[in-house]
Amino acid sequence: MEIINKLLPHIENFRMLGYWLVLLVSLLESLVLVGVIVPGAVVVVFAGALAAQGYFDLGDLIWFAAIGAILGDGISFLLGQRGTGLFKETNRVLKASYLEAGERFFHKHGAKSIFLGRFIGLVRAVIPFVAGLSGMAAKRFYFWNILSAFAWASSHLLAGYFLGQAWQMVEVWTSRAGIFLAALIVVLFCGNLLKRFIVKQGGQILDLCRSLWLSVKQALSTNPDVARFTARYPRFFSFVTARLDRTRFSGLPLTLLGTAFLYTLLLLGGIIEDILALDPIVAVDTRFANLLYFYRDELLVKGFLWITLLGKAEVVLSVAMLCTVLFWILKKREFILPFWVTVAGSGVFNLLGKVAFHRQRPPGIAVFTESSFSFPSGHATIAAAFYGFIVYYLWRQAQKWNIRLNLLFGGGVLILAIGFSRLYLGVHFLSDVLGGYLLGLLWLIAGICMVEWRLFGRSERRVAQCPSFPVRLASAALILAELFFYIHSGLHYKPARNSAESPGVPMPVTMDVVSGFDRYRLPRFTESITGKQQEPLNIVIIARDEASLLNAFRAAGWQAADPVTIASVARTVMALLGNGNYPTAPIAPSFWNGKINDVGFEKATPARSLRQRHHLRLWKTDLTTTDSSRVFVGTISRDAGMKWGLVHKMKPDIDSERDGLLNDLLLGVRVAAYYRKSFVEPLSGRNFAGDIFFTDGYLCVVIID
Repeated sequence: MEIINKLLPHIENFRMLGYWLVLLVSLLESLVLVGVIVPGAVVVVFAGALAAQGYFDLGDLIWFAAIGAILGDGISFLLGQRGTGLFKETNRVLKASYLEAGERFFHKHGAKSIFLGRFIGLVRAVIPFVAGLSGMAAKRFYFWNILSAFAWASSHLLAGYFLGQAWQMVEVWTSRAGIFLAALIVVLFCGNLLKRFIVKQGGQILDLCRSLWLSVKQALSTNPDVARFTARYPRFFSFVTARLDRTRFSGLPLTLLGTAFLYTLLLLGGIIEDILALDPIVAVDTRFANLLYFYRDELLVKGFLWITLLGKAEVVLSVAMLCTVLFWILKKREFILPFWVTVAGSGVFNLLGKVAFHRQRPPGIAVFTESSFSFPSGHATIAAAFYGFIVYYLWRQAQKWNIRLNLLFGGGVLILAIGFSRLYLGVHFLSDVLGGYLLGLLWLIAGICMVEWRLFGRSERRVAQCPSFPVRLASAALILAELFFYIHSGLHYKPARNSAESPGVPMPVTMDVVSGFDRYRLPRFTESITGKQQEPLNIVIIARDEASLLNAFRAAGWQAADPVTIASVARTVMALLGNGNYPTAPIAPSFWNGKINDVGFEKATPARSLRQRHHLRLWKTDLTTTDSSRVFVGTISRDAGMKWGLVHKMKPDIDSERDGLLNDLLLGVRVAAYYRKSFVEPLSGRNFAGDIFFTDGYLCVVIID
């Protein structure tokens, strides 16, 4: 990396020359004479990495690299029309075996080998030569040549573009965002394992279920008591039998789709009721949004901006037009009307929902400002309806079980990613996204019903036919054009950012801080993520700023806890397993007033083990005293061991921990004044982990000098 940093200033001076260098190496890499030995792909990827650092324009690089690749393949094609004399086994580079490999690849894949060969090792520079040698029509060759050149240039430059920011990933993995990334990887890995299990065992499980159903059905049909009961109510059982008829769409297919529609509608109604009644889901909304804000990182924000772009109107409309054209030219026109009914219906009802509920966006944490209302999420709605319909179409065209499952898994990941991007970017609450998914699913089910109703009654089953060559060419060109449009939109999608931290409105208070809780209606208890009441606050620190706060705790023998990162969590696990000490181990986040604690401090016990420690969580409030000092509120407790081998067990007496912290701060001679005041009624209770605690309800207020 040091060498690259030294080269960058020199590259800056030859920026224009760099574009032509990319064109030249792309040409040579595609040229039959030298393409075997010129590492053009490496240079192109490196140029993409430099574009990520701002030294080149990525769009211009794509044009230069593509033109070079087109020229290189074109020269190879012309040389191929003149014979095979260039290739001999005695040659060091142009061996006859390379030519034979290229011929086998060309004859196996036909015209599309021009496209595929561009991405495959040693045959890359040989395939155009073989195409010329085989007498391939020039028009056909140059179509595939141009198509593959832009695909090759885009893929390699984009790979370099994203890899060019890879050095930033080191910083990400050593921050709170590393925990977030690790959690995502674990979820995707577990989902992939589940998918593989279903692929391997799903057929057997379905066969078993089918066999059990047939056995039960056979037993019921031959049971005389059941026969007499059905004879007494012939109309009812005739209706039930008709609803389970697999030979008609109005039978079992409509029953299943109707049941799914009704269940989804009830779920959506439940979420709406919870929002209107301020039920627990609303409490989860705020805390979950703040939890994601706690793990936010700029590089991850950039990635989720690319994902959220898939739900923007211009991208959705362009993909919708593309799908419509493809449905038409592929002669799948029965999908067009249901497709647009699904898209339009979901969009209109999403707009009506926003107007009806007038729910505001999450305050103070959004990466950028959205002008519309929050519920339901339009991105989640369109993801479920629009992309769900595309997945349904592809699933219906696929014949193999594993391909269908891969489509469902991949489509599900895409749909979830679009909704999650809205949460990570802070522009929606969790219930907004869930409500959007359910609304989109309702219209997806409606669209599927329209398709199945039109197709189910056909007596003849069409045999899948491979589209003609012109149709495949047109389809590939349209898909490639849409891909370029998405990349272009992503490179220019830069919404106006909100400030990194939105300062709250100052809340002036006197040194009697407790009165401020009543005046500003601040909660007196910490909370779980669902809003359930936990331990009461038992310590308040008044300090000029965070620096004076940190100095006071250092003087008192307390240390600031390390941030939650991959490295710190790994070190914590090792210390717990070995019963070792880690005096600045990270502290699990907690909630107060819907927010995660800002800082944490800890002190080792005489046992010198991470299993036992004193720890304090502090929240920075908007309360300010007359001398402009900041008010920090917190809870202090002691870890008295482990339970289940996973989490710490809290010592019940939290008052002794409060008093012990006060003594430490007094010994550190940084305390200007302090007092105690009744804050809550004496009580006992349990925290989120089920640990018992009890307190006299007094609050200790410490003023740091």
